[in-house]
Amino acid sequence: MNKTSYFYLFLFLSLKLVVHYNMIGPGYDLHRDEFLHLDQANHLAAGYLSVPPFTAFLSLLIKWLGGGIFWVRFFPALFGALTMVVIWKLIELLKGGPYAQEIAAFVFISSAMSRLNMLYQPNSFDVLCWTMTFYLLIRYVKEGTPGLLLSLGGVIGIGFLNKYNILFLVMALIPALLFSSHRKIFLNKYLYGGVLIALLLALPNVIWQFRNDFPVIHHMKELAATQLVNVERWGFVKEQLLFFLFGTLVWVAALIGFVRYMPFRPYRFVGLTFLFVMVLFLYMRAKAYYALGVYPVLIAFGSVYWERILDGESKRLYWLRRLGMCVVAFPFFLLYDILFPVKAPRIWTSGPFPREAFAKWEDGKEHSLPQDFADMLGWRELAGLAVKSYEQVPAAERRNTLILCDNYGQAGAINYYAGKKVSSAVSFSADYVNWFPKMDSLHYLIIVGEEPGEYVRKYASGYTKTGQISDTLAREYGTGVYLVQGISPDFLKKLKQWQKEQQDSYKARIYAISR
Repeated sequence: MNKTSYFYLFLFLSLKLVVHYNMIGPGYDLHRDEFLHLDQANHLAAGYLSVPPFTAFLSLLIKWLGGGIFWVRFFPALFGALTMVVIWKLIELLKGGPYAQEIAAFVFISSAMSRLNMLYQPNSFDVLCWTMTFYLLIRYVKEGTPGLLLSLGGVIGIGFLNKYNILFLVMALIPALLFSSHRKIFLNKYLYGGVLIALLLALPNVIWQFRNDFPVIHHMKELAATQLVNVERWGFVKEQLLFFLFGTLVWVAALIGFVRYMPFRPYRFVGLTFLFVMVLFLYMRAKAYYALGVYPVLIAFGSVYWERILDGESKRLYWLRRLGMCVVAFPFFLLYDILFPVKAPRIWTSGPFPREAFAKWEDGKEHSLPQDFADMLGWRELAGLAVKSYEQVPAAERRNTLILCDNYGQAGAINYYAGKKVSSAVSFSADYVNWFPKMDSLHYLIIVGEEPGEYVRKYASGYTKTGQISDTLAREYGTGVYLVQGISPDFLKKLKQWQKEQQDSYKARIYAISR
């Protein structure tokens, strides 16, 4: 890579970071999922109910760095930037020039990849691992260096520890390679060395899943029943075409190039992998963004192909190349205020926005805001209400007080925004069911969510509503905070029983599946 190429890469990485740190307005909090991932740093383990352990250790690093918003935003931006670097190197490997690298960078930034990198979730690193997997395989095909297959195993193993989604890439790669001219790769001992490395890296989490009766199966079944059931297969296809706006012309060009462009012939397994990935996810009714990891490699190939098509010294071709960049980038920046939570929530709702395209939630219904935006509202207010309720508990009794929430978002938000002012909030939801503090006695209970039901009232002398979330655009609008007092000693025993039943429910459902 020459100095000019490095310079342009630096400019695009800088643009990526500038866009990233300006895509969320000050009126928004963190996202509900981010709270859960950040709280995992306080409960390190080899596995969790919904995700592998990589994010937890990354959260520990964020905690060591102070836990501020800057660092929460930094790591998904970093993984997005590194994905851009890999695309840049892929183009270099394919003998692409500056135009191919520039158009690829514009396509990557001006796409759903920026939306993906917006939140602290396993998704950004997942896309990086998919891209690195393709990069190493393409290098192996081009160079024949067997050690690359060992690195490939390391990337897949680490990717597995981040998100199980990478298994679908492996499932698609196997038949794609078998149907390609590179099927001899399965006779290479280094490939199985890579497999061994991947298995060794994944082993701690596999053991954890085994000891806990594979809660990931329960999570997947619950996800399918509550969210994926609302996914329409045609909707999945439409979103693939919308993810990159006019940049779709670039990744589609890669698929055409695999058929028509001779230099791409050795890499046709990439196109086959894309097809197998799509078939898998369509069959599963997967969320559209699950497939995002397959696009960076297509962007690289498509950019090189467009560069070859527009190659020449004429002014017409020069202006066509410039126009291509504008066509890719302009719609993205035109729709910037719609695609990202830049504007205040109420300004977003008052604009002429196509809600069917942007504000359709996992329940299949249209709402006032996109779901991700609504999931970033009301949390600071909730934390303040929890502190207000907690301060009404006598100081001597606070160690005998439990904050019990309806869901993991509520618990995580309270722990993040008010963690030093209150005792740890817990829930029967997600991993919080395993994070209940050890308590010998319980005298006060702060309930976050719905009004205390009979199952609580019969063990208490009374309760008071101390507040509720007032932001009508928040997904948690109306969530109440209740201070329950005069707790019977029997309630703590009952609470531990309910916790055990909820923990066992994961195992029970898995056994039911196996039968």
